[in-house]
Amino acid sequence: MRITKGCYLGYRRMAADSPGTWLVRCRRPGGELVQTSVGALEQHRPHERFDKAVDAARAWYEANLPPDVARSGPMSVKEACADYLQHVRERKGDKPAEDLLERYRRWVWGDPIRKIELAMLTREHVSAFRRRMVEAPIKVGSAGKTRARSKDTVNRDLAALRAALNYAFAQGKVPTDAAWREPLKAFKGVSKRRDQYLDREQRRALIQAAPADLTLFLTGLAILPVRPGALATLCVRDFDVRLNVLTIGQDKSGRDRRIKLPPESAAILKTASEGKEPEAPLFTRSDGRAWNKDAWKGPIKDAVKAAGLPPSTTAYTLRHSVISDLVHGGLDLLTVAQISGTSVAMIEKHYGHLRADLAAIALAGLTL
Repeated sequence: MRITKGCYLGYRRMAADSPGTWLVRCRRPGGELVQTSVGALEQHRPHERFDKAVDAARAWYEANLPPDVARSGPMSVKEACADYLQHVRERKGDKPAEDLLERYRRWVWGDPIRKIELAMLTREHVSAFRRRMVEAPIKVGSAGKTRARSKDTVNRDLAALRAALNYAFAQGKVPTDAAWREPLKAFKGVSKRRDQYLDREQRRALIQAAPADLTLFLTGLAILPVRPGALATLCVRDFDVRLNVLTIGQDKSGRDRRIKLPPESAAILKTASEGKEPEAPLFTRSDGRAWNKDAWKGPIKDAVKAAGLPPSTTAYTLRHSVISDLVHGGLDLLTVAQISGTSVAMIEKHYGHLRADLAAIALAGLTL
């Protein structure tokens, strides 16, 4: 296995009844393969031998470092997060990077783990960080009440740190991922399937009960499988009136995608864009500003109550309902995933159960 860039550790046992030996191997710039043994390490307890072998391999490699490999200074956990953040911004864009930055600011920047050098990071450090994250309460409302964090939410925050540390490991900044491989594993079986669904009549009722400036925004969510945040960031220039094509440029996936709209849906976006400059928000509040989560949360909650809908209804419920209709309507999962800005695996995970009726119809057609 790779210990650091250019250095590998292996274990060899020549016979079942003979002691094994730990081997370190690297390749010189000219292609020469260099290998040495650090012994069986039998002086250590069995469960300690791997970690001891990693330490020995790293020490040997540092002492025999290829001449063209630059030595780099130690990297802290915070620096590893910043490095990965830059990587995401360059590869996927600002929206995914800003989401990561918010998680790092909330959980890493103010935590003692941020100062620890990767080479000095231990399982105890990471396990303690995980406990602090799990036990941190969430404030509910303005009355100062709190509640425990859901494990599903914790998983998403753990994934952010895990991704940064794995990237540092892949770049050879740390010799092993043993410190966080186990402590940062996600809780299993805690991801909730999205079951809150509104039929078309309920969606109409919600839109009709909403304030006038929110109506167009909710209508957009009711006809497009787009995340609320992505819809709110759209500008007039993102909608091609000639071709009836909407370009989603800022989304969780970090990639642009284009959706060809039917005339009925295109007419709604034409109404939203009338009289606005190309750089203006496509969906705006009464004061001309773009919608955001803080702005729509209260009015949607009031509209839900006025329409007599389940209290758990949110802006995201509309996205879920639209995707549910697309899947249940027979659209292939690949196309659903592409226009929704997610993966086929996620569509299968959360919406695959809706294919049962279609499968039953198909099987019925096989009846002799």
